Amino acid sequence: MSTQPTPIVIGYDGSPGSLSALNWAAAAADRAMAPLQIVEAFEIVIITRPSPGKVVPLEAIRAARQQGLDEVAAGIREQHPGLRIETSLLGGSAPKTLIDASRDARLVVLGSRGLGGWSGLLVGSVAVQVTAHADCPVVVIPHDEQPHGQDGPTIVVGVDGSKASAKAIDFAFDQADSLHAQVVAVHAWTSPFLTYADGASMLQFDEEKVREESRLLVAESVAGAAADHPDVKWTTELVPGSAAQALVRRSESADLVVVGSRGRGGFSGLVLGSVSQSVLHHVHSPIAVVH
Repeated sequence: MSTQPTPIVIGYDGSPGSLSALNWAAAAADRAMAPLQIVEAFEIVIITRPSPGKVVPLEAIRAARQQGLDEVAAGIREQHPGLRIETSLLGGSAPKTLIDASRDARLVVLGSRGLGGWSGLLVGSVAVQVTAHADCPVVVIPHDEQPHGQDGPTIVVGVDGSKASAKAIDFAFDQADSLHAQVVAVHAWTSPFLTYADGASMLQFDEEKVREESRLLVAESVAGAAADHPDVKWTTELVPGSAAQALVRRSESADLVVVGSRGRGGFSGLVLGSVSQSVLHHVHSPIAVVH
């Protein structure tokens, strides 16, 4: 018995961010030969005070929104003729709608900020909630997303030896294979010095040994994915200091940054770790959060 391939779900609301996300998701679905499901949330807001003007029937509003979705899907079909596209106008809030859709999706894609968000926010509340609670990887696309890699597409992945990091590495290599991109595995390490105001330290350590241990950790972490994708070129970057800052800086020349939802040392009750949260809010490129 044949099974239907799981779709790539795109959260659409007509905003510039969702349009960029739609184009990214359509290209990804085309490469993966997966269906594209365009999802729009239709949330009813009840206003208790009288409102002047003509009252538009609810079904007319729903029909207009569905027509808009169908027109968007028709435009994507012209760009990707072989792509199977479905549209879903679903009742409920955008975060809940996309989180529910993630249960049967291979990937959820959405813009960093949708309609109605405060302009000063780098990442809207919908993106934050969906990346935290989705059951599949989530890719967040900035509305002004542009290719950054100067020597071909570049995918940056954070590596720390955790299980979430291992999932992120697999995802990064899968994407790199389909994009013919290179992978940059970034690992940040912090100095074990306990330094006081006068510069004295209680500890002494061999910095080169720490670097070598970090290099070994990355090599062991990447080995499986690299073996599964022999055509993907990859390099290691060891960076002293903050992992979040290292990934944000590297995102300036990346086409995609991939992080695990929680790394080593995170509190078990947190859905998103501090590194993934920080990178999500400051990244300069599309970002994938892998649970």
